[in-house]
Amino acid sequence: VADLDAMIAQLRVAGAEVDDQTQQMDGIGRFGWVTDPEGNRIELWEPEEQG
Repeated sequence: VADLDAMIAQLRVAGAEVDDQTQQMDGIGRFGWVTDPEGNRIELWEPEEQG
């Protein structure tokens, strides 16, 4: 995703079950998780900017 914080906020407003924590991995980016209505956990990834 282009903006993890914005996506998480949008999902929460829509009533999605979003994990409270995110994870930063140096050289890779940031990760967050949401659970879909069927109980599947989905990982969101905001790539680290290169440059």
